Amino acid sequence: MTTRVLYLIACAAGPTQHIETGVLRAQGAGWDVCLILTPSAARWWQDRLGELSELTGHPVRSQYKLPGQGDALPKADAMLVAPLSCTSLNKWGAGIADTLAIGLVSEGVHMGVPVLAMPYFNQAQGAQPAVARSIADLRAQGVVYLDGPDGYESHLPKQGSPAGFPWERALAALKEVALGTA
Repeated sequence: MTTRVLYLIACAAGPTQHIETGVLRAQGAGWDVCLILTPSAARWWQDRLGELSELTGHPVRSQYKLPGQGDALPKADAMLVAPLSCTSLNKWGAGIADTLAIGLVSEGVHMGVPVLAMPYFNQAQGAQPAVARSIADLRAQGVVYLDGPDGYESHLPKQGSPAGFPWERALAALKEVALGTA
């Protein structure tokens, strides 16, 4: 059986400080993981991008390639945006694909690639009216948005637990959606 390719796309949200946990858990679930970071998240890891490349076996991408450059990553069988920041959620919901991370999922969902997203932001950020609109717009396009008891339940301001991000919930949903199993 061929290993399926997962694009794990991480935004500048607390759990990205521990993105190796998500990579290792996805690999443990049988995925060949390609890591894509938003430009802000890439800044957090800039001194350690080599470690992440070694961990995944692929270059870590955060920028669009230049015209004429070949693809550096294999074709994705599924995409998981986790953690999804409030900023990236609203940009994506509005159709603003100014980063590789959002550009990939904006196209992927319309090319038949299963796309899932698990947020990580606080309740005050989530109260912004654009958040509900963005979630509804993404769901209408076929994005599986993982919030509430089956995903991430937003935390009170300054009370999140980045290290406690529920990767197992995201991977269970990924297995169900992308592999067709329960």
